[in-house]
Amino acid sequence: MRSMLFVPGDSPRKFEKASQGNADALIIDVEDSVVAEKKDEARKLTLAMLKDRRGPHQLYVRVNALDTGMTLVDLAAVMPGVPDGIVLPKSQGGDDVRQVALWLDAFEAAAGTKVGLTRIVCVATETAGSIFGLGTYRNCSPRLAGLMWGAEDLSASLGATEKASAGVFHSPYRLARDLCLMAAAAAEVAPIDTVYTDIDNLAGLEAETRAARRDGFSAKALIHPKHVDIVNAAFAPTEAERTWAEKVIAAFADNPNAGTLRLDGQMIDKPHLRAAQKILGQS
Repeated sequence: MRSMLFVPGDSPRKFEKASQGNADALIIDVEDSVVAEKKDEARKLTLAMLKDRRGPHQLYVRVNALDTGMTLVDLAAVMPGVPDGIVLPKSQGGDDVRQVALWLDAFEAAAGTKVGLTRIVCVATETAGSIFGLGTYRNCSPRLAGLMWGAEDLSASLGATEKASAGVFHSPYRLARDLCLMAAAAAEVAPIDTVYTDIDNLAGLEAETRAARRDGFSAKALIHPKHVDIVNAAFAPTEAERTWAEKVIAAFADNPNAGTLRLDGQMIDKPHLRAAQKILGQS
């Protein structure tokens, strides 16, 4: 999964448009993109969207945060549509995942669907306190599928006046990004890069996505359909990377008992093999 496109839960029109694109996943949102007066309507429309699946996209629902008291109501409304996953905003750590997982257990058991089917992705850096919970996601639940970092709400939590200059995040946000990446790697789940908000700056989007892939992120959240193809292409391996990966895999296939090998004048070992397999989608 490379691209996760947010779609407002109260807009079937935008869902229809997003469904015609190439995003790997759509996140139907009943949190920030829906005003309080329209939450109930958005829950009903979201259920209808889930039941009207089109194309190969995975369908996630971003529910309201646990501290709003609305999370359980959101889940009760959308789980009959059997979403592929739930996005939990403002997550504080593994205990929040365990709470949502317990509710999902109950909804799936009551519906007679396979218990454990619905995955959870946490937006894990939206408050100052959440940063200190990043180390608690490891082994918290088999449902956990990814950790996403976000800067918008974190900025408000910190009382900051600016997040970035000339397209470069300031240090608190780079710290949150890097710690989220490491937490996801430690938990063995997908690290997901934050949204790019300068909608018409497509060159900036491509550069930020390539930097995310370079550092280890495997997907990016998106807020506009025209970002999808650029992000998908940026996460694709280059020809040079494919050629290198194929050579590494072939070298170890020819020498299955070797721990280290010499390839093009460079020493390679098992971590290089794992990296090559990842590039070619073999892991």
